[in-house]
Amino acid sequence: MAHVYLLRCSDGSFYVGSARDLDQRVMQHASGVVKGYTSTRRPVELVWALETERVDDAAELERQIKGWRRSKRLALIEGRLDDLPALARAGSHAAPRLNETR
Repeated sequence: MAHVYLLRCSDGSFYVGSARDLDQRVMQHASGVVKGYTSTRRPVELVWALETERVDDAAELERQIKGWRRSKRLALIEGRLDDLPALARAGSHAAPRLNETR
């Protein structure tokens, strides 16, 4: 199993990632162990996560969400999945069809 997740950073921005152990990875972001984007924007809060059966699926969905605009990410976080297609830019990726776990 693997997860794709969204963190809300202290500056209001979002970080998209994927991990096999979600709880451990979020704790690493929160403590500043993960160098880079989130280490300078703490505290962070987990706002959305999805469990996938395969690591490849999580990585692909992470890549897709990283290309989304803020409005589309907010719709995902808020559970407004029906709004995702309308928020898509021409040539952007389709809404995820996986089941949410958090």
